[in-house]
Amino acid sequence: MNSRKAALIVKSPFIASLALGATLLAGCAGGALTTREKGAGIGALGGAAMGGIIGSAVHHPAAGAAIGTAFGLGAGALVGDQLQGRENAAYDQDQQINANQQELQRQRREIDDLRNRPEY
Repeated sequence: MNSRKAALIVKSPFIASLALGATLLAGCAGGALTTREKGAGIGALGGAAMGGIIGSAVHHPAAGAAIGTAFGLGAGALVGDQLQGRENAAYDQDQQINANQQELQRQRREIDDLRNRPEY
């Protein structure tokens, strides 16, 4: 076995253990993940995969995976943050719609009460 193959074998378990550790830490975070956290995780995993592939083309898969993870984490967090903002805005809008519907129902009841009152 040449030294290049030996180096890849040594680095592959290292990359696998890093990925496993990150997965376990994410699982232990407790509670449901936010959209931002999901985006960051997906970006980090995708970046690590792409970085590892590109890095292996230049004979540095571990460095490529590490760099890809960092870039993917940042990009995924940005995308997740944007999606989280949209979800929050939609939630706020739904809350306002519900409040408006409650107010309309209250006003309709009030109008019905006024119609049912005897006139003097």
